[in-house]
Amino acid sequence: MSLTSPTLHMLCGKIAAGKSTLASRLAGLDGTVLIAEDDWLNALFAEEMSSPSDYVRCASKLRKVMGPHITTLLNAGVSVVLDFPANTVENRDWMRGILEATNASHQLHLLVSSDELCLARLRERNAQGDHPFAVTEAQFRRFSEHFVAPSPDEGFNIVVHDEQG
Repeated sequence: MSLTSPTLHMLCGKIAAGKSTLASRLAGLDGTVLIAEDDWLNALFAEEMSSPSDYVRCASKLRKVMGPHITTLLNAGVSVVLDFPANTVENRDWMRGILEATNASHQLHLLVSSDELCLARLRERNAQGDHPFAVTEAQFRRFSEHFVAPSPDEGFNIVVHDEQG
């Protein structure tokens, strides 16, 4: 078992801000596992997801089963990179609930990227065709309307990543 406390890494940023890229890098740390929402949603609910409301419904189901699993991993001394969007206060409250059931440390990684950069990355990602979900510009804008950056009074250890890295 590690001498250091396990860490829950959470990711906050608009679609195509670089969350999954950062998640993959963080998952390379010793004793760390990656749990990626897109992979699980694709495997379990791909046929059921054709609208933003479908995403919300399926993601809610996934969170219900993943929360206890992530808690178990952290309590076993395993660090977790949670590649689920911490983009709303509600989602961060769910993540806080996980933390409160553990003695884990945490980092909330805030990726700050302009809409223009995110849209350019999104177009490139959609053209490559290797991401489980193709997101339209209209969907990007709709989801971005719900984005709420974390505030210091939420009590998270925030690590800011801007466009320059």
